[in-house]
Amino acid sequence: MNPARKDVYEVIATRILELLDKGIVPWKQPWRGGRAGKPKNLVSGKDYRGVNTFLLHCASISAGYDSAYWLTFNQAKERDGNVRKGEHGMPVVFWNWVEKEKADSQTGEAKTEEIPFLRYYTVFNVEQCDGIDYPKPDTQGAPLDFKPIAECEAVVDGFTDKPEIEHDGHGRAFYRPSTDTVHLPDKERFDSEQAYYTTLFHELTHSTGHESRLGRHKDQKQAAFGSTDYGKEELVAEMGAAFLCGHCGIDGATIENSAAYMDGWRRAIRQDKKLVVHAAAHAQKAADYILN
Repeated sequence: MNPARKDVYEVIATRILELLDKGIVPWKQPWRGGRAGKPKNLVSGKDYRGVNTFLLHCASISAGYDSAYWLTFNQAKERDGNVRKGEHGMPVVFWNWVEKEKADSQTGEAKTEEIPFLRYYTVFNVEQCDGIDYPKPDTQGAPLDFKPIAECEAVVDGFTDKPEIEHDGHGRAFYRPSTDTVHLPDKERFDSEQAYYTTLFHELTHSTGHESRLGRHKDQKQAAFGSTDYGKEELVAEMGAAFLCGHCGIDGATIENSAAYMDGWRRAIRQDKKLVVHAAAHAQKAADYILN
């Protein structure tokens, strides 16, 4: 490894660990969007109620969905659309009542009782679908007059076997291993150019785990959101993004938010500080790979 690059990695990792030890401000999403309102069914137009409101609202926040609208797989088909392959739905529960005849214990006469039972079905956010028309949310705030940062563009251009980078026009940022593609909100929706590149570097670090690159993902099945394996990979991706930002000289604008993001995942995996150090080792390999 280039000695100068190693110094940058060590400085960034030390600063992140110091922030984690001190306690830091909550993570802030660095782009406008992903602020869906009260969840509702697209077909009926009715709001979901009870625990379903909580389940779908949390799912929207974690995935960054702009839209509050949800529908079932069959409802998507009925609207001549489809749920994209690889997307995972959320269970929605409801109580139903059935009538059942039962003999009276004393008289022996048959009587009818209504018995409740719980049912569930799976729904998908409209942003998980293709070919579906739905009311578009209003993303507040003036668009960013985006000006590319030359050092960051050089890193992206130098990633010789990078995945396809797509700007999908919604409020989600993610890497999809099945298609080896990075998906981001439009550049103009970010709070700053630094925030855009930090997010892009995070997803590019994820992509280095593909079996065609460093193979970090080959032993990982589809990890559930919030699980230990999911948290480990998120730590690697954010640490890798921090290293790349340091390489480009823009880490000062983003380091606290990166540490806040990682602290959330560190708590999810039982406050294991060693895990952050372990993630840093994988992140170094990822950043070196991107930088050739």
